[in-house]
This record gives sequence, C-alpha cells and structure tokens, in this order.
Amino acid sequence: MIVKSLEHLNSISAKISKKLEKGDCIFLIGEIGVGKTTFTRHLINNLQKQKGLKETEVLSPTFNLLYEYDIQDLKIMHYDLYRIKKAAELDHLDIFSDGSGTIKVIEWPDLIKTPLENKLEIHLEYGQQENERNMKFIGFKKWANLEDEV
Repeated sequence: MIVKSLEHLNSISAKISKKLEKGDCIFLIGEIGVGKTTFTRHLINNLQKQKGLKETEVLSPTFNLLYEYDIQDLKIMHYDLYRIKKAAELDHLDIFSDGSGTIKVIEWPDLIKTPLENKLEIHLEYGQQENERNMKFIGFKKWANLEDEV
C-alpha cells in the first residue's frame, strides 16, 4: 500500500486503533526517519480522541527505551529498541511480562524472537515521492485483511 501523506497515515492509524485490544502488539519495522514514531503518535492520539481525552505529545523513546501512555482503561507501552544490540539485553526490559493488560508498540523489534499471537507487523519503506511511504501489514487473526480495510 502506498501512503501518500501524513493525513493518509493518520487515517490508517485511526482504523487500526479501532481494532486494538489489550494484549495486542505492533512491531514497526523500517529505516530511520521512515515514520515509525509518526505512526505511533497518530495511533496514540487517535486512541485518546476515541476516549474523549486531550491529545498528548508522543515522543520517540530512543534514549529512554520506553514511554507509557495511560488512556483510561488502556495502557500503551511504546518501546524503541534501536539502541539494544543483544537479545540478552531485552530480558532486563520485561517487555512481555505483563502482556494481557497492555498494548505494546515496538520500534526496531528485530531481536525479539518471542512468538506472539496478537502481533501486527507494519513494514514502512520510503516511497518514490518525498512524502510517500510504502506500507505492508503482516499479522494474524483479526489483522488478516487489514490492507483491504485501510
């Protein structure tokens, strides 16, 4: 799928946000600057709007590794694993210790080998035009027909 603008990306994230449930995990895969954090910002802000809350600033957790967002009964865990170089380092983060009560959005998930049922992989690549991105979805169960829906 070709994403032609930030507005289009926001629209896609809004549709995905409506399908999210506690226990879901989104892996964001792509080069630096391709839009992983921008997608996450739209996703979290759309969830906040759906719950009637004020939109908050969503930053990249590159240096902190994790930012948490409480959205009423939802907790979003936004990870950026860019600086993690060894799988053993993931153990210290306990990413999947509380899998059922949160939604996890993980940038740079390459080292994660844990099999997950409720995972959606979003692959982002630069498009031919400056503001375009190519987006591909890989997921299970409820995510199976996502590309047809967005």
